[in-house]
Amino acid sequence: MLIGSARGLRIGGLLVGGAAAVMAVVVGCTSVTGGHAGVNARDAPAYRTSMSVSVSQSAASSSARESERQASLTTQAMHDTCETLSTSSADAIDSVNAFVSAFNANTPDISATEGPAVDSLNKSADAVAASVTDAIPAQLKAAFKDWVDGAHATAKAIQAHVGPGEFNKTIQDLNDTRSNALSLCDATY
Repeated sequence: MLIGSARGLRIGGLLVGGAAAVMAVVVGCTSVTGGHAGVNARDAPAYRTSMSVSVSQSAASSSARESERQASLTTQAMHDTCETLSTSSADAIDSVNAFVSAFNANTPDISATEGPAVDSLNKSADAVAASVTDAIPAQLKAAFKDWVDGAHATAKAIQAHVGPGEFNKTIQDLNDTRSNALSLCDATY
């Protein structure tokens, strides 16, 4: 019987404790706070000013964060296209130099260097053109377009087997557009 009565005491204690908790909640919820509902006319102007300043600061902070985000997107877009230009134009120039060396040496394998030179020029032009976005500033966009146009023109000159004077002019223009674009790219870092 000792086991049963200890169990009964525990259950009875839990019931009494539960009832006391319910009573405490009921008594606590019935208290009334003093005062009256109404606007505190003396503090209202200070509150309105505080809220106005807070909203203004929040808007300025939000605007600054958006400006920083836009600048970051622009910088990333410029760097992506600059990297595309740098790597693809280096490959194109190497291929063109191999073609020029074969041409100047009047070697029988000149046709073996012509195709790769044309392909690498067109590949670079297409890659740069595809990587240009609206986020890039106009001056840099124009420099990229000049490279694209120059690379395509040089590829056409190689395919057309233009004379040495015209070919040298085309190469010089290509080198100038590349130098200009890469200089503008360097300024973005």
